[in-house]
Amino acid sequence: MSAEIDALIDIVVTGKIKEAKAATQKCLDSGIGAKAIVFDGLSKAMEIVGEKYAAKQYFLPQVLLSANTLYQGLNLVLPLLAGDGGKTKGTVVIGVVEGDVHDIGKNIVKAMLTGLGLTIHDMGKDVPIKDMLQKAKDEKAQIIAESTLMTPTLAGMKDMENLLKEEGLKGKIFTMIGGGATSKEFADQIGADGWTYDAVEASHFAAKLLGI
Repeated sequence: MSAEIDALIDIVVTGKIKEAKAATQKCLDSGIGAKAIVFDGLSKAMEIVGEKYAAKQYFLPQVLLSANTLYQGLNLVLPLLAGDGGKTKGTVVIGVVEGDVHDIGKNIVKAMLTGLGLTIHDMGKDVPIKDMLQKAKDEKAQIIAESTLMTPTLAGMKDMENLLKEEGLKGKIFTMIGGGATSKEFADQIGADGWTYDAVEASHFAAKLLGI
């Protein structure tokens, strides 16, 4: 591991958002490829953040700060990945279901999944189920990740499972659900492929689904 990569990891873990872009550029200038920066640097940093969050050494504000720092670096190197022999490990469509606008949890999961080296299409909040499914088909996504904090919007998650069955896509596109109103029991009841308690679990479960 180079000193430049080590410095970048430290900047993301400690959430030094203003230093991230320059540190990423320094890695590039020293001849480190975009793929190595993403997987050995930025991904590793979010892994450490995830461990700190799981150990209750970090809380939501620190995780969000690290996630925002991560994106400063990612925005610089992702366009270079294609020319660096980089290949995504999988594609995920993520969003908060229609009727809900709470997206902090979704944003943290997005950062963790990005850290795994996955291509993430973030649909935002209050997203109609049909739009999320259409995006997954357009992007040939392997996973649809849905969240909600509100009980009335749970019906949308059930609708997703029904739509996937109707279109013969159940099992071809996996579904992950999460958020305060959800539970493992609810996931089992509607036929979702998995439920996770937090962003760390979500990244582990996505990795398992994709075999990475």
